[in-house]
Amino acid sequence: MRDTTGEVDHVFRAMLLGRSSEERLRMGCSMYAAARALVVASVLERDPAASPAALRRSLFLRFYGQDFPPETRERILRALGESG
Repeated sequence: MRDTTGEVDHVFRAMLLGRSSEERLRMGCSMYAAARALVVASVLERDPAASPAALRRSLFLRFYGQDFPPETRERILRALGESG
């Protein structure tokens, strides 16, 4: 779905490119931190007693779960459950 006109898209892109590399990196890091916080809050809402390993697995699945074939995904999930 695309709900932005080409003109607005062009202006927005120009605004982003007008920022320094450091500013764009900070923006990306901030967006990731916000998305991570939302996922953690969602997991804890469903299971307030979720372990750190359960949080790691949930974060992985939400952010990267569809990027791996099932057997690789399962191997990663096992490793995330085992790590400290």
